[in-house]
Amino acid sequence: MRQRAVTAPERVSTPGERHARRAARTEAPEPTPRSQRARRVRRGPRGALRSASTVMIAAGALLVGDAGVTLAWEEPVTHLLNGHEQSVLEDKLRALRAAPLAPVERQELDRLRGRRERVAFLARALARSAAPGSAIGELRLPSIGEHHVVVKGSGTAALRKGPGAYDDIGLPGVPGTAAIAGHRTTYGAPFRRIDELRRGDPIVVAMPYATFTYRVERTRIVEPTDVSVLARRSYDRLVLSACHPLYSAAQRIVVFARLERTVAAGTLTRALLRGGAKASRRRAAAQAGSGQRPMRGARRDPSATRAP
Repeated sequence: MRQRAVTAPERVSTPGERHARRAARTEAPEPTPRSQRARRVRRGPRGALRSASTVMIAAGALLVGDAGVTLAWEEPVTHLLNGHEQSVLEDKLRALRAAPLAPVERQELDRLRGRRERVAFLARALARSAAPGSAIGELRLPSIGEHHVVVKGSGTAALRKGPGAYDDIGLPGVPGTAAIAGHRTTYGAPFRRIDELRRGDPIVVAMPYATFTYRVERTRIVEPTDVSVLARRSYDRLVLSACHPLYSAAQRIVVFARLERTVAAGTLTRALLRGGAKASRRRAAAQAGSGQRPMRGARRDPSATRAP
């Protein structure tokens, strides 16, 4: 009689082991099919393109916004830069006004008798000593609400700081023509609205030695090559120039103004006071020597004169 092999009884899993196996199957990541891995690889360049397009759209929106602000007002980035430059120039202009004359200049100024000659001397001295792009005065256009520090020079670098006095034209105070150029859409746009100036409007230029008040006579549109607008005249005048029309350099808008009044300031005021004190001492000494009594009476303010 054949005997059957005895097999070991199957081991029955306990509830804890079955739970552990189910948890292991749940936590273990399923293998990623090859097609899904291929789609992920192909998705990389597309994501980069989407990011690049988003950046380009944002940049385009900023450019459109900048253009809109420029059309409605002025270019905002260069406006901020110019605002900082003007603040620095204001401090330097205050220091220039308080600076004393060199001994040689003071002696020459004392030698000159006429006030007009003294003003012209101080204007030429400032033109010689001022560095390109440095502060030399203030320009005020009350009728259109503009007030800016004027720098020396009308080149690109100088006009980024503010309105600039032409290098080859005399400063206010030198007989003849004085000229100032400025931007209309960038770097503070100091001359954006000069087309709104009308006949009779005042233009004030405050230099360290005197303050000049001009009255607008007329406005012209000329070609960029027309230098006749800067020609010297038999009377004192101021010329303001800028590109025309807005957002274009095809032509130039030129405002002509005639000098109406000059008031001594700063270095000239100190010179007049010094000269007046010396003259008073000379008169007092002469009267004392002759036995005459000092004259009394009202004296005219020597600091203000009207243009001929």
